[in-house]
Amino acid sequence: MYLYLVGLLLLYYVYRWFRELPRVPDKGNKYVYITGCDSGFGNLLARHLDSKGFRVIASCFSEKGEEDLRKSCSPNLTTTHLDVRSQDSVAKVAAVIKDKVGERGLWAVVNNAGVSLPSGPCDWLTIDDYKSMLDVNLNGVIAVTLSVLPLIKKARGRVVNVASVFGRISVTGGPYPISKYGVEAFNDSLRLNMAPFGVKVLCIEPGFFKTNVTDSAILTKNVKHLWEKMPQEVRDDYGTEFLEKSLAVLKEKVEKISDGDLMKVVGCMEHAVSAVRPRLRYSPGWDAKLFWLPLSYMPTCVSDYIMTSQAIPIAKK
Repeated sequence: MYLYLVGLLLLYYVYRWFRELPRVPDKGNKYVYITGCDSGFGNLLARHLDSKGFRVIASCFSEKGEEDLRKSCSPNLTTTHLDVRSQDSVAKVAAVIKDKVGERGLWAVVNNAGVSLPSGPCDWLTIDDYKSMLDVNLNGVIAVTLSVLPLIKKARGRVVNVASVFGRISVTGGPYPISKYGVEAFNDSLRLNMAPFGVKVLCIEPGFFKTNVTDSAILTKNVKHLWEKMPQEVRDDYGTEFLEKSLAVLKEKVEKISDGDLMKVVGCMEHAVSAVRPRLRYSPGWDAKLFWLPLSYMPTCVSDYIMTSQAIPIAKK
């Protein structure tokens, strides 16, 4: 019986592998707009798609990001400045793209730009901390998508949204999981709305990878900054040992579980952009596949028990 089930599973994966092999033709006339190309996944994706022959429009937040990308790519790649928090900036880039793509439309937009700080327990943060991240991670995704959606409909192209496994389960406090849950909701509603137009809407849900999001030095600086600006009564609730143990976890555990192979994520992004039959969801990273996603399907009492049993104890109980 078990061998029969294993055989069926193997047949399914072989079938899926063959089904997902075909790639779209005429890449040289297909424009792909990517946000957040200064570093990390966006930067690697821009280079990768450029090498594959796509016409990449890579948006960066800094001039240095644009300059470095231009030096490492072909003349077919176009760079532009973009601040996803600014409606004017989003509209200006959309106007440039409209002039560039013409009647063929925009093949794909990859909403990659995002931030992970400030991040910490909910009562360490202010409403302004929440707003600042939501403006980038959620409102920015929506604004960029809506600004070029008519062009994507014209091309019968696709929208690729980068969420996170923390858009499926909340195991940290603060605005990060909220923003990613929001991306998941926007992705699902847009997918259904755009289906009649032949537009595919796809979601990338990475686990832990070695980027600025998981950089222990950056995360440590963030935690220390939040701790120092908190009211004394909140610090007393948690205790100084909580701070010390939190910093130790960031340095020891986060770095250990973070995957250094960023191409696992970039490969999923490329497949979402270029495959004739892309998947609706991609979950790169073994931690995503084997732990975070299974945990998200468990009863709440079970997932809560698993996470709270590993939590750092507080001073005031």
